[in-house]
Amino acid sequence: MENGTVEDGVCSKESVNGSHDVWSCKNSDSSSADHLVVMVHGILGSATDWKFGAEQFVKRLPDKVFVHCSERNMSTLSLDGVDVMGQRLVQEVLEVIQRKPNLRKISFVGHSVGGLVARYAIGRLYKPPRVENVDNPSAETCEKNSCGTIGDLEAMNFITVATPHLGSRGNKQVPFLFGVPAFEKLANAVIHLIFRRTGRHLFLNDNDEGKPPLLRCMIEDHGENYFMSALRTFKRRVAYSNVGYDHIVGWRTSSIRRDSELPKWEDSLHEKYPHIVHEEHCKACDAEPNSMEDSGSDKLEEELVTGLSRVSWEKIGVSFHSSRQRLAAHSVIQVKDEAMHIDGADVIHHIIDHFLT
Repeated sequence: MENGTVEDGVCSKESVNGSHDVWSCKNSDSSSADHLVVMVHGILGSATDWKFGAEQFVKRLPDKVFVHCSERNMSTLSLDGVDVMGQRLVQEVLEVIQRKPNLRKISFVGHSVGGLVARYAIGRLYKPPRVENVDNPSAETCEKNSCGTIGDLEAMNFITVATPHLGSRGNKQVPFLFGVPAFEKLANAVIHLIFRRTGRHLFLNDNDEGKPPLLRCMIEDHGENYFMSALRTFKRRVAYSNVGYDHIVGWRTSSIRRDSELPKWEDSLHEKYPHIVHEEHCKACDAEPNSMEDSGSDKLEEELVTGLSRVSWEKIGVSFHSSRQRLAAHSVIQVKDEAMHIDGADVIHHIIDHFLT
């Protein structure tokens, strides 16, 4: 295969523009795989960050999934802003769909900021339910048109891994600042000097054209941006979070919870998944935002929690407290580098074992 490699029964191909596609070599042209899995890396990352995860997907789900590791926002391109990255991802996904006409389903797996980029992209890729002028529509036609699609594909899984859904501005949302108000205030003031426009989006201090912060806009549908309708379209929404030792993204923001809602956790729940320590299925809730006094968070963070809670989520707590790799938990949970972060392999297997195909 041109520009391709074969490792342990997995076929991998680097395309001309550098994107990374992976599929099972049991079917060399991957024609039977109808489920597109888009894997999105985090800030200053690359397509290879999901190499281990992508290969595990095709090993465990042979001939079912076609994995595409996003490459349009690698390295410093990830500093251009969540919306700019999201629009690049939209074009990238549409190009994959165009060259793979057999695809019928789509799922996203995003790490860190990649989860926000994916949330933006699906809002642009969403197509509302079609209303066809059919006198006697079949049951199949009615079911197919009853909900929207993502790029004309059936939306299956939307999975985030250590993603700062509530941003990084709140107290202890960036753990390496140690929860010290002076440090957090300073970070808020200088973050744009380090992470440019993406930093402004994460710290919720962007005000493009007088609009609310982008993450606030992304809890509603705006014009052609169907952010919440797109999220609602997926059969599953799952948030994997480090309960500790993640120095980049705090537990509260990655699990979409108020401080008072963080659950108690104990040792591993499953022998098969030694680092999974808490699982919760949260139903959709239409409650109004709590007051700042009740929630322990600021007004904007409370709006984000409430908005994202209007759809159901599976929330999975992960702990590497007993691992020698725990100080790198933000990368271990993704297995960013197989040699350095292999302790997170059970998290990848948990994702795959619960994956709808």
